[in-house]
Amino acid sequence: QVQLVESGGGLVQPGGSLRLSCAASGSILRINVMGWYRQAPGKQRELVAAISSGGSTNYADSAKGRFTISVDNAKNTVYLQMNSLKPEDTAVYYCNADLRTWASAARNYWGQGTQVTVSS
Repeated sequence: QVQLVESGGGLVQPGGSLRLSCAASGSILRINVMGWYRQAPGKQRELVAAISSGGSTNYADSAKGRFTISVDNAKNTVYLQMNSLKPEDTAVYYCNADLRTWASAARNYWGQGTQVTVSS
């Protein structure tokens, strides 16, 4: 069984920074892509950033220049460094992983979400 456990959310003032972490655990054979999505109240869930096992990254336009995604393959952990945060970044942030286990083909897994609130 695979688990994605997020941490690092919280309340921060505009212009501040937060670092989110997501650790994947279980009978993981191979992680193809890990990423972060977010969902604000009344809005659809959207991609924030993603990183492949080879290190290729993809960012939403709103995240470019402010957020940085990175991965520690040895720890099966993905990070999202968020700088220059804005009130519109307020949302629940979800970790996502496309991975294969010893028992199943590759599929998507989601974390439980962590709240990020940007407010003065």
